[in-house]
Amino acid sequence: MKAISVLGSTGSIGTQTLEIAEEFPEEFKVVALTAGKNLDLLLKQIKVHQPEVVALPEETNVLKLRDLLNDLDLTDRPKQLPELFSGLEGLEIAASWEPADIVITGIVGCAGLLPTLAAIKAGKDIALANKETLIAAGPVVLPELKRSGSRLLPADSEHSAIFQCLQGTPWAENARLSTGIPTPGLRNIQLTASGGAFRDWSTNDLRKVTVEDATSHPNWSMGRKITVDSATLMNKGLEVIEAHYLFGLDYENIEIVIHPQSIIHSMIELADSSVLAQMGWPDMKLPILYAMSWPNRIATPWKRLNLAEIQHLSFKAPDTTKYPCMRLAYSAGKSGGTMPAVLNAANEEAVALFLKEKIHFLNIPKLIESTCEKHINELRLDPNLSDIIYVDQWARKEVQELAQKNVRQFPK
Repeated sequence: MKAISVLGSTGSIGTQTLEIAEEFPEEFKVVALTAGKNLDLLLKQIKVHQPEVVALPEETNVLKLRDLLNDLDLTDRPKQLPELFSGLEGLEIAASWEPADIVITGIVGCAGLLPTLAAIKAGKDIALANKETLIAAGPVVLPELKRSGSRLLPADSEHSAIFQCLQGTPWAENARLSTGIPTPGLRNIQLTASGGAFRDWSTNDLRKVTVEDATSHPNWSMGRKITVDSATLMNKGLEVIEAHYLFGLDYENIEIVIHPQSIIHSMIELADSSVLAQMGWPDMKLPILYAMSWPNRIATPWKRLNLAEIQHLSFKAPDTTKYPCMRLAYSAGKSGGTMPAVLNAANEEAVALFLKEKIHFLNIPKLIESTCEKHINELRLDPNLSDIIYVDQWARKEVQELAQKNVRQFPK
């Protein structure tokens, strides 16, 4: 049985992780949880999984949770109440909790970076669903992995697909897990993309986009921020940067292909021109479970893939005019150093402004590009953690200031 710590337990990744733990209680035991503000859901999770420790960013919410736990009827109360912690220190305690074998990182955005680093320094294996950890801080994270011996196991669908296809290659040896060392014989990676909410829209129609449009994904059930990233294709651009750090390939050898059915989750091409693909229904539980159970596979009663039922799979190259965020991500990745951290922070801030209806959808890439361009002269090629944190905060402030300077609004 593996003991797990779940960072971001009330989010999309966290809730699915806990559903897996509940479905396979003989395989997984939850020992630590962190969450944000959804105390009602967190309370239910505590009652079901009875973790040893729970951490929240805000002290006021810890006090509210303590009251909720104390007010429970004796028949409804966990056998042993968890230890409660707050703030960044509390999140890091939960992330590095000694009994945990593996930490599932479901915290959205750059907020997950420091708790994930704490888990790595503690020697924990990481089921990585928070792609921003590597995108913003790859130059810092990879050396820490090497020092601690932690293994980074991809838990999102695309990188899990590549990881699964690579089993049996030299990369899959323990010494190669997430060290950024190129794999002998691996020629190319093809990341598949659904195309997001606007895959069937014309470029001109994007002027009419609303928040509701951008947060309605045709294939996947995800959080609002990542659904918008899927609509701009920034999620795929960020995954290109993450794949570079995970698998050690140059950006010229990492491609994006639109695959509307989301049945093939990604592919690898080997030196002899063989192409290997990992397939399955679009269900995030599959890659999460594999990251949690690796190197084993657990038999599930879940729906099995039936290709005759699907009948056809289609592919096309992405439209670079329609999806400028993809170009920005490749450019930031090739620049290296602190530029991916700036890209990621600028994107988070721009998407947040869009979700609050303060900017139009088409302003998202404009704000990101302007911020990245301004950072060129301050680019740090060999950053430390302090550099990463500094440029992250700088980029967020820059986006806010640009948005307030009457960035051109497009008609709705």
